[in-house]
Amino acid sequence: MSTPRNFIPLNIAILTVSDTRTEENDTSGKTLIERLTAAGHHQADKVIVPDNIYQVRAVVSNWIANPEIRVIITTGGTGVTGKDNTPEAIQPLLDKQLYGFGELFRALSYEEIKTSTLQSRALAGVTNGTYIFCLPGSSGACKTGWDKIIQAQLDYRTRPCNFVEMMPRLLES
Repeated sequence: MSTPRNFIPLNIAILTVSDTRTEENDTSGKTLIERLTAAGHHQADKVIVPDNIYQVRAVVSNWIANPEIRVIITTGGTGVTGKDNTPEAIQPLLDKQLYGFGELFRALSYEEIKTSTLQSRALAGVTNGTYIFCLPGSSGACKTGWDKIIQAQLDYRTRPCNFVEMMPRLLES
């Protein structure tokens, strides 16, 4: 029988990528903040940037370099239009891509939106010990991503394994 584990709260930063969202109408960002805080994690930061590869990279790069931020979740810019560039902004920053995240997200999303899930380029990876999840810009997609995948993987109590146990700086402190 395994020893019970205590919950370890993480500092999580949220980035909304949009040319039209403001703090007042950013329902996706608000959805993620509500869910991460309800789960017991801490909001480390929240920023809204336009659909611009370099502005996205600048914000995410600063968060990656901050040893206090353990997780970054982006919302928006994962579609297939000309302005959807979040994957292109994030992929070069990743040390390792977690291919299964996008695959699982689309499989779960298929149950809700059927073949429209093909338009999602959701992705995840890790760099400098920081986990990054890129979700579509709808609050429904954020709920699916958090509720059905991310939340359990950011909970140290999840067995047989989770991302928290892969954060050695955190477990050493």
